Amino acid sequence: MDSRLQDSRSRGRPVSRWLTDAAGGLPRTFWYLWTASLINRTGAVAQLYLGVYLLAVRGFDASYAGLVVGLGGIGTALGALPGGVLADRWGRRPVTLSGSVLAALAMFSLGLATSQLLILGIAMVLGVFQGMVRPAFTASIIDVVRPDDRVRALNLNYWAFNLGSGIAAVLAGFLVRAEPMLLFAVNAGVLLCSSILLAVKVPETRPSSPVEQSEPIGLGVVLRDRTFMIFVGLTLLGWAMIETNKILPVSVIDDGLDVTAYGQVIVVNMALIVAGQLFLPKVTRQFRREHVLAVSVLLAGCGFGSAVFVDSLWGYALTVAVWTLGEMLMTVANSAVAVELSPVDARARYLGVFAFGLTGAMFVGPAVGGLVADQFGTGALWAGVFCLGLILAVGNAAAGPPRRRRITSLQALDESATTVEVSGSNPRP
Repeated sequence: MDSRLQDSRSRGRPVSRWLTDAAGGLPRTFWYLWTASLINRTGAVAQLYLGVYLLAVRGFDASYAGLVVGLGGIGTALGALPGGVLADRWGRRPVTLSGSVLAALAMFSLGLATSQLLILGIAMVLGVFQGMVRPAFTASIIDVVRPDDRVRALNLNYWAFNLGSGIAAVLAGFLVRAEPMLLFAVNAGVLLCSSILLAVKVPETRPSSPVEQSEPIGLGVVLRDRTFMIFVGLTLLGWAMIETNKILPVSVIDDGLDVTAYGQVIVVNMALIVAGQLFLPKVTRQFRREHVLAVSVLLAGCGFGSAVFVDSLWGYALTVAVWTLGEMLMTVANSAVAVELSPVDARARYLGVFAFGLTGAMFVGPAVGGLVADQFGTGALWAGVFCLGLILAVGNAAAGPPRRRRITSLQALDESATTVEVSGSNPRP
């Protein structure tokens, strides 16, 4: 009788059940990390408006503004590599804290800089510091949650990233009108605030089974891993497809729509992610990773490819909805595979190389996409993205069997490895 009553109550509370599936059972330490991530992204006002600031406030031309933003992206990609090495050598905590504090100082300095050359240099240094933090921070999340909860935890972190981005976009508009320097002061301030939170609440999370001292702690072990590097290559190309959305305004303007139309249709991307991203881990759990990735790149290719045939605001909004679904699926599956292919004793280094691929896509997608659009037109670009989606779907499907074999062997090692006990976390099974 009691069990039937409990089942009845459970069926009567779908929202509560959904919240439990999405966010229940995760350790307290994860939520401190999640909160730090949300704070950082909500305050990332200078990062979001850097191009606008350079153009509208400082009066620099578009090519210079693009170079500054591009160098920042290159710095972030490059910083992920030493960040992963140092997080495995020194620990997650010192790399995360030192990188965040140095990034805050660089962010504030960027707002004070007036020389074009100095701005370029600070932008790249800032990117390096931010890139160093990424693999250490992601490794901390993986360290403190149970293996079965890792995909869910990373998906929650991605959701917080997008929620914070939406808030930051609104906040940045107010700040740049009130006092442009506030963009950099607020951004630097939230970096320091999140660092204080992490310093007070999050201990060192690196697994207690150390790397053998005779083994050099470098990137060689990652770069020699053919299965993982193929995955990184496919990931880079897949995310480069998504990043070609930066060229979408060119199509919008070519079709005679108002320049603000891009802002209206790209809201669909953010709204879908915030509304639906938390559902996906449960939905995709029953499918193989390579199948989810194949579908994700097909959806991305179809979404961008269909931009050839639309010329209205609602038409573009529909294309954004299609490739956003591909982006959402790609996020869940790529995060899962990256974690599953990363050995315990080299976790941060593997995640550093993975982050390098993701960040590199932020440069490759717009750069190559802009070149193709300039030389051959946006129609050729979107047709090319569609074809790339087909190729990547085949590639991900073919890469699936060796990935599964490798993941099975690593999971056996992971289960036998010594696990770290973190204060405030749930007992491990």
